[in-house]
Amino acid sequence: MAVALVAASACSSDDDDSAGKDPKESPSTSAPSNEPTKTADPTERAKADVISFYSQYWQQMERAYAKGSADGTDLKKYAAGPALVGAKQEIKGMYRAGQIATGKVTLGNPTVTKLDLTRKVPNATLSTCLDISKWDVVDRKTKKKAALPKDRLTKYVSVATVERWPDGWKVIKDEPQETAC
Repeated sequence: MAVALVAASACSSDDDDSAGKDPKESPSTSAPSNEPTKTADPTERAKADVISFYSQYWQQMERAYAKGSADGTDLKKYAAGPALVGAKQEIKGMYRAGQIATGKVTLGNPTVTKLDLTRKVPNATLSTCLDISKWDVVDRKTKKKAALPKDRLTKYVSVATVERWPDGWKVIKDEPQETAC
């Protein structure tokens, strides 16, 4: 397939350690936060935002491929230009062939390799290892897995170009590379 069948899922868990404790007691230590602070370096904050956004983009891609349509997803919120057109064409082509993609895709080590916040339209380039080994192409009616080449890459590098538009970041290009990771 020309376009990578990939989605990301982000998980977090907040355990409530305060259950059964006296509300007057204050904890002696607090857990470190993964959230960037307001005083964080703007460049580092932007990189974290790009990576979080890209993960959300792939969640929408996963939904669209599972439905066989971008309709009813927020894909337009996350993609524009060639990335959106290409994804819609690929999804439509699979649907016409009687296929959808189900399961999960994982982003491995997403890294912002280029960031330019000084441009009129700020942009970034992101590289990640897309793991599609748990994302299955299936017959949309029978849900049986499609026969795919055994030697196909299921973990490969993908390079995305994103831009910050007035309504937020948008994936403009998402290009799978023929490089295993």
